[in-house]
Parts: sequence; structure tokens; C-alpha cells
Amino acid sequence: MGRRPSFIDDLARGVPPDGAGQRPGFDDDALLDAYSRTVIGALERVQPAVAHIAVERRASGPAPARGSGSGFLFTPDGYLLTNSHVVHGAGRLSVTLAEGTTQSADLVGDDPSTDLAVLRIGAPEALPHAQLGDSAGLRVGQIAIAVGSPLGLAQTVTTGVVSALGRSLRSESGRMIYDVIQTDAALNPGNSGGPLINSAGQVIGVNTAIIPGAQAICFATAIDTAKWVITQLFAHGRVRRAYIGIAGTTVPIARKVQRYFGLSATTGVRVMEIVKGSPAALGGLRVDDTIVTIDGVPVDGIDTLQRLFDVSRIDRTVEIGVIRLTQRLNLSVTPVEQAS
Repeated sequence: MGRRPSFIDDLARGVPPDGAGQRPGFDDDALLDAYSRTVIGALERVQPAVAHIAVERRASGPAPARGSGSGFLFTPDGYLLTNSHVVHGAGRLSVTLAEGTTQSADLVGDDPSTDLAVLRIGAPEALPHAQLGDSAGLRVGQIAIAVGSPLGLAQTVTTGVVSALGRSLRSESGRMIYDVIQTDAALNPGNSGGPLINSAGQVIGVNTAIIPGAQAICFATAIDTAKWVITQLFAHGRVRRAYIGIAGTTVPIARKVQRYFGLSATTGVRVMEIVKGSPAALGGLRVDDTIVTIDGVPVDGIDTLQRLFDVSRIDRTVEIGVIRLTQRLNLSVTPVEQAS
């Protein structure tokens, strides 16, 4: 009987054959280690700020309805960001921090239109808090890491990438949330309100929703939207918005159109629907108009449009610049206050 090949002995000792699993110019172990180090480093920055939120709602029966979700501290003095649908209508809120302590929380304000809410807990000393990043510079394909309490399992981490940008999502109130981030970092019930972070440990979104029955299609409200909502909630306890009565979507503007009309932005907002009798209808806006400016300020997307229609423009006539077929028009529209 011939001598057994040496590579069989190597396999028995757990040593792979020469060249097995290797590609010229690549070190898979080094790549994996680098990825792992990136994720671990990001988590070390944000995980101490992530909290589990327990909710009790008034119910018609003898016992209150209970629910839970996630949130995260974004200031050292006890302010947390979470989803509106997690805390809206709650009779009692309690927050369990990463280090294990639990305390009651107060609702500062919530905004169902963006599915965001701010809570406050007592903070006798500075608390670990997450750094809010910048969602405007996100790119499809970059690392995205979700942290939260899916199914009550606190401090659960899932990873993926930014799958798409600029999505629209209908909130539980029936209104559209614009400029939503799509990710394949797995989310489950209970993840709602937790942070979606980048490789630097900065929060780029607030985890919001999944599509039941789908796999790896999850959504987060962009953190730039959240920053604006936070300032509104601090100032008014709610978000006051000017309303003109349109539904729109961000669209690219052809380069020749940009040059011809001297536009600085490469995108605008196409009007998809106009509410009958609304300020937009009364001002002459039409479906398929592309909004490019508000009072001379470039409008490069639906998120910019929403921010421009803030409390300062309620009951004040504004000039809306649109591209209609081959014309550049300026239309006068007087927004009203959006109903809560």
C-alpha cells in the first residue's frame, strides 16, 4: 500500500493545504479583522448610550397595554431620541440604560410625521451619549450598524450597509416620511427608536420600520431630519410646519436644463399630487412641476423643501420657483399651519 499523501496528515491536524482559500493579493483574515475592528470600535462609542424603553398605555381593560422599544441618549443631561410610535399615547415610560439602571422618563414631545420623539430622564451626573452624525453625505454601500432591543433582547447588534437613500415611507399617522435611509442591517420589533450608526460610531439614522415578510429591507429616519425635529420639539413641544398641500419626490434635473436656467442644484422636487383647494392649488402649482427654489433658496430635495416650510413661513406669501416643461415660473403661494 502506497504512502498516504502529506496533505491528508495536514488536514487531520487542521492545517489547510498550501494556497487553499487564498487569492492572489488578498488576505481574507486581515480583511475580516479590519472589518471586525471597525464594527467593535464604532460600538464602543455608541453602545453605552443605547437604552431599552418600556411603555404602559391606558387600555379599556383592567390591565394597561404594555410595549417596548429602543432609544439612545444624545445629550449628557438625559435627553433621549426614539420613535413616536414607540411612546405616543403612553401613560408611563421607563428607561433602562446600558449599565442596568432603570428610571422613569418624561415625554418632551413627539412628531408622528417623522416618527420621532424626545424623552428626558434624570441625570445627576453626565451620562454617556451618542454623537449625531451627518446623513447628507451618506453613500450607498457604506457600513451601517443597528443597535437596539429586538424582542426585548437589549443591546443587540446587527450590521449591514446603506442599501438606498432618499426613500419615502408612510408613518403610522398616514403621513409620508421623506429622505428615509434603507439598510439591510436586520431590524425586528423592539429595534424601533434605536440608532443606526456609521463606521465612526456616529448616529446617521433612527431605526423606524421593516417590511413584514421581506428580508433585509429595513428603514431609518435620517439623522439630519431628526436634528431639525429636535430643535422644533425643544422650542415648541411639537413640530410646527407650514403647509401648501402637495406630495412630491426628489428628481434629478437634466444638465442642459441646469445650464439653461442657471440652476445651482442638480436635483429638485417634482410635484406628484396636489390637494384640492390647498394653498398650492390656489397658487397655481401643477402636477409634474419641478420645484427648484423657495424665496430664491435652492431646493435640492424633499427634505430641504420640508425644512424650508417651517413656522416662519406660516401665513406669509412665498415665491416658489418651478420648471414647467420649457418654462421657468415664479408662483406666489401662502402656506397655512399644518394641522397636528
